[in-house]
Formats: sequence, C-alpha cells, structure tokens
Amino acid sequence: MRKILILIFAILHLCPGLRAQIKAEVKADSIDVFLKAQMQKRHIPGMQLAIIRDGKVIKSANYGLANVEHDVPVTDQTVFNINSITKAFIGVAAVQLVEQGKLAIDAPLSKYLDSLPVLWQGVTIGQLMSHNSGLPDVPDDLDNMGGNGSLAAAMKLTASLPIHFKPGTAFEYNQMNYILLGLIIQKLSGLSFQEFVQKKQLDKVGIIQTTFGDSFDLIAHYAGIYTNMKLVEGKWIRTNTLGVGYLKIPEWYRTATGMVSSAGELAKWLIALQQGELISKENLSLLWRPSVLSNGQPGGFDPFINGYALGWPVVIRAEHPAIAPIGGGRAAIFMYPKDNLSILVLTNKQGCSPESFIDEIAGYYFPEMHAANGFGLSAELQTIRKALLRKGFSHAREIVASGRKKNPRLILSENEINGWGYTLLNNGQIKQAIDIFKWNTSLFPASYNTYDSLGEAYQANGQKELAIENFKRSLELNAQNKNAAERLKLLQNN
Repeated sequence: MRKILILIFAILHLCPGLRAQIKAEVKADSIDVFLKAQMQKRHIPGMQLAIIRDGKVIKSANYGLANVEHDVPVTDQTVFNINSITKAFIGVAAVQLVEQGKLAIDAPLSKYLDSLPVLWQGVTIGQLMSHNSGLPDVPDDLDNMGGNGSLAAAMKLTASLPIHFKPGTAFEYNQMNYILLGLIIQKLSGLSFQEFVQKKQLDKVGIIQTTFGDSFDLIAHYAGIYTNMKLVEGKWIRTNTLGVGYLKIPEWYRTATGMVSSAGELAKWLIALQQGELISKENLSLLWRPSVLSNGQPGGFDPFINGYALGWPVVIRAEHPAIAPIGGGRAAIFMYPKDNLSILVLTNKQGCSPESFIDEIAGYYFPEMHAANGFGLSAELQTIRKALLRKGFSHAREIVASGRKKNPRLILSENEINGWGYTLLNNGQIKQAIDIFKWNTSLFPASYNTYDSLGEAYQANGQKELAIENFKRSLELNAQNKNAAERLKLLQNN
C-alpha cells in the first residue's frame, strides 16, 4: 500500500497537467453539490450552468427536470425564458446601429420617433437604455399588458400618464423604454427588432435555438415556467405548492423580455461579444459603462446590483465588479471582467433569483468571494464579522457597542446589515442570520423591513409563532407591506 501511495505521489509530482486536471474536477464536483443544494432549498425543478474562463467554456452542466409533469430532464438542448436578459441583446443591437452611423446614444427620442408627447421628446436614447428616462411604464392589468395586447392602445394609454421625474435624475426600471427602442430599431434598420437581432447576432454567431417567444408559442425543448405564486381573487398569493406559470408577451413587448435560450448558446454569444465579433472591442466599454445620474451617482436596482449600462445591469464594487444581466428572477449572467470569468445560470423557477448565489459559484475560483469569507461587506462590517466569528453571532450588540466606544463615528447601514443577513440565510446559516436580523431590529426599531426580514428567517427555521409575531410588527409599522401580509396569511392558514 505504501508503495502505491508513493507511486501516485510521484506521478502527480511529475505530471502537473494531471494534477491541475484532478483539482479542476474536484472544483467542478463541489459546484455541482452546491447547486443541487440550492435547487433543493429554492425548489428549482431544472437548471443549466455554463462557466467561461479566458474565452472558453470550462464547465457546462444540466440539472433536474425541464418538465415536471412528464418527467423530462434538462439537456443541452433545453431552452429557458431569459426574460430581461433580452435587454442585453437590445443593447448590443443599439451599439451596432451606432457603429453603422444610424444612432447616437446622446440623441433625443424626437430625432427618431414622431408624434411623441412633448415631455417625452427630449429624453435621450441613453436614458431609455439605462432606465433614467422618467417615462411612465406600460400598465399591466393581470398580465394582459396595457391596451390588452395592442401596441397602439398601450402607447395611447401610457402617453396619457404623467412623467415620473425629470429625465436623468433617478433610476426607475421601465419596460416602455425598451418598447420604444424596438420601434427605433425597426425604423433605422428596416427590420423588426426580432429580425435585426436574428440577422446581426444569432445568425452571425451560429446559434439556432435562441429565439423570441412566450408560453403560447410552440418552442422545441422549452422548459416552461414553474412558480409558487397563484392568482386568487385578482391578487397574487405565495403558496407552498409548485404550479405552472405562463407568460403572455405581445410581440411589440418582446424587446423588453421576450427571448428564450440555453446556457450553452448564451455562452457562445457572450464569447463572440467579448471577442469583438458583434461590436468592436472599443465599443464594449460604451455598452457596459454604467450611466451616471444628475447627482453624480449611478442608478440601479438595489445596493447589490447598483448600476445600469446600455441594457446591462452592473455590480459596482472595488473587488470583483461584475456586469450582470438578470431576468425574471430565474436567469442570470455574471461577467467578471477583471477576472476573465463569466457564469451563466438559467432555471425554470420564477423568483428563485440565481443572481443571489452566482458570487458563491465564483468563489470556487476566487475563494475570497465566498460569503463565508465575508465577501461584499464594508470594512466596518468586516471588522464586526471577525469579532462575531470569535465570540459568536449572538454577541452582535455588545461588539458594536464596544466598537462605537473606540470609534464614535462608526456608521452602520440598515440595508447592508439586512443584505448580510440574507447572504447568511441563502447559504443555510439560518441561526446566524436570525442573530443578524435581530441585531438590525435593535439598531433600526422603526424600520418595518428589519422585522419583515427577521420574520422570514424565523419562517425558514420553522419557528412559526416568532415569524408571525415579526410579520405582525412589520405590518404595524407599514400596513402596505405586501410581503409580510402574504406570508402572515400563509402561516395563519397552515
């Protein structure tokens, strides 16, 4: 036995390539284990993964079921709704028109479209693409879209609504922005936006399954959508039962959220884009540069995905920044430009938010990115985290009190602490998450959101009465908190 071990050691020592291969396989297996655990926790029926490093796909995998009813597994050919990742394709299309000399990002809408409301005319193309236009959004009446599927009716209805803010002063996610971009693409190219994307991107890269469509189209190898939300008496209610979801997307709305694809085809498209096959490499910076509002700050969804470029959401941070298209709470692409790494995750579960665990996948290549190592926390919270690891998470209050004696200017953010709590919760560290959320309620006792988050953690830990108590407290502070109301109703009915 000793001779065998010596022989194995000698082979590995003399064959660094084999050693690297074994290390890569162990890493890949760890990612598989992690993702299967996420699927179980988030009740995700099916998933695809592709990982790109240095311009090559180094890992691709399929997990679970594309169709639960008929027990159909996910394969390389399975296609998923990518929802708002569609906007990334529209961003590329816009830059292609810039390169053709037909479009200017800083030009006003009135240069390209006629008969717009006066207050819409000065909005720039860039403001549309980065969601700081201030335009009203298309009203959505129980998924029928404004105008019951008619573009003319939707435009008339939306045009009658007031501007939300002065263009360029705030961020507000808005599908009307991309509906207008679809009309501009059609006018400037002479093709519908679907035909333009097909000809200038999909055909050029040689991908054949990616297309536009919804639940009412016949799409080969389509994974469909599953959800825990049900429509009850005109209201969407979260349940514990997995059901089938449907997307109804009029063709004119599909610039905003209309594509289906596979992780493999998206990876092929992304590599081609990065290598300058779709637009020049010089213009990639234009495509991915986050817009800046009039106050000098970027605008984004939340403290995590905190910037937005030309159709591409952005994670702005000092370490491992990312360009991060996301779609429908079920699909995400994270591209880490400084690390030459991209990770693509597609699922068929609405609301499972793969963007919340992609950094953790990246941590298998850059260990400092694991949540367990405190990645993403501010310097202040990093210091507190180290003390908590030594003394225990239940000592958060006394540790902060001690820190403030040493540094009276110590400022802690409610949102950052809450985000940290959710990171712990999402990674299965439920008891630690409860301690962090409890600490946040003591720091910000007037915030309905802190109690809402604590209620979610207690619910995840099976502590029903404490969950109910905190959801009730959240509703006392904010009677309009739909999340607390829905969860409270679900807990009390079960």
